[in-house]
Amino acid sequence: MKTDILRARLLEAQLDLAHRREQSVILLLTGHAVTHKGRLVNELNHWLENRHTEVHALGPSSEERERPYWWRFWRRIPDRGRIGIFIHGWYGDALFARAERRLSSGAFRDRLAEIRAFEAELAAEGVVLLKLWMDIDRSTQRRQLQALQKDPVRGWQLNDTDWQRHLQHAAIGALGREMREATAADHAPWRRLDFRDPADQLQRVGALLRETLVAPPDAPSVVPGVVPDVASSAPSIRLADSRSKAALEKEPYAEQLAEAQGRLAINAREAARRRIPVVLAFEGIDAAGKGGSIHRITAALDARQYRVHRIAAPSDEELALPWAWRFWRRLPADGRIAIFDRSWYGRVLVERVEELAPEAAWRRAYGEIREFERQLLVHGTVLCKLFLSISHEEQLRRFEARAAKPHKRHKLTEEDWRNRERWDDYREAIDEMFARTEAPGAEWALIACDDKRQARLRVLESVNQRLEARLVSPI
Repeated sequence: MKTDILRARLLEAQLDLAHRREQSVILLLTGHAVTHKGRLVNELNHWLENRHTEVHALGPSSEERERPYWWRFWRRIPDRGRIGIFIHGWYGDALFARAERRLSSGAFRDRLAEIRAFEAELAAEGVVLLKLWMDIDRSTQRRQLQALQKDPVRGWQLNDTDWQRHLQHAAIGALGREMREATAADHAPWRRLDFRDPADQLQRVGALLRETLVAPPDAPSVVPGVVPDVASSAPSIRLADSRSKAALEKEPYAEQLAEAQGRLAINAREAARRRIPVVLAFEGIDAAGKGGSIHRITAALDARQYRVHRIAAPSDEELALPWAWRFWRRLPADGRIAIFDRSWYGRVLVERVEELAPEAAWRRAYGEIREFERQLLVHGTVLCKLFLSISHEEQLRRFEARAAKPHKRHKLTEEDWRNRERWDDYREAIDEMFARTEAPGAEWALIACDDKRQARLRVLESVNQRLEARLVSPI
């Protein structure tokens, strides 16, 4: 196909993608040094409409190093209708770190498993992946490096890393084969491109991208999850396990509250000093008192250290991206605290019960949630998951009390009454959530909340215990 015809058809396919907004596309290029990756992307960018294209070729920033590894890639996922182009992307770190022996063989395999899970989740959410391995034999690579070194116009592009990659050519080639074999899938195929003249290579890449753009979209739900959807092997809690204690009088409550908040203030300052990130995830039955409990926590904290994220129905921007994106982007930097009033568990609770997500999607979410939380723990995050429970009778009493008070009526909605009618359905979903998302470091704290004072003290105690368990470590 002639260049001008291919260019016109590629642009037509891109504009159709932008108009339909059914899916996004990621083009990822990695491989050997001096295979024209940067030049290819620059030329391809001229062919495409820039308003619908994003190019990413940066190393991790200091901001990105203060968050879990995958945060920097999640925040750059293109929304529906757009193309994201990544040079090396999530493969470069693992490939070159292993070639330089900064990553052990076991850690390399672990990273490849994480990549498989990441790409499966993207594909299931409507992201189409095209991955290109740029190949070159060692002698041709050496000639290219020598020619570039002598070129007065383009010589500045050459650096010591390029020569280092040349010395590692055999290792990078072998690791590249292992990497491609471990991460190739129907939803994330690899294409290997031998080194060619830049103009010819641009034709090949442009044709592959157009082929990807015009292919009919697959149903996202058919993509298999990488993390098995299995119940926890450890004994799980059940909603019926919550038992309210006798009501606590005001005076002893005030004393215990002050003590617990003072303890939290000390723990939070020490976590900040040691640059430990903290994530608190609040879930619970309507009217159980999440807001009041969160207020008692934040009253003990420095306002500069925390942020409360109140999760409601997704915005238009969030609907255009994979569902987990809005939680990844809100993760705290090291030494900070993120408090989620509702969380990623909405997918297996309200979205399940109200049929807002297909069954395949919420069932797949158990494994995705476990992997998400595992990434938090690997980064060193203190994760505290709290579920606030009340009895059916106490919920009715609180609903009626809200309805009777003008300054609290806004808290009661038709959705609250509708959710109450599906009490048994929610109870089943909650118990399954407990069973399938318990893991070491990511256990649930089930808080009985018929008595608000007792509940708030238990919430503070749960958070303090989780922080103190981490702070006893010298790391």
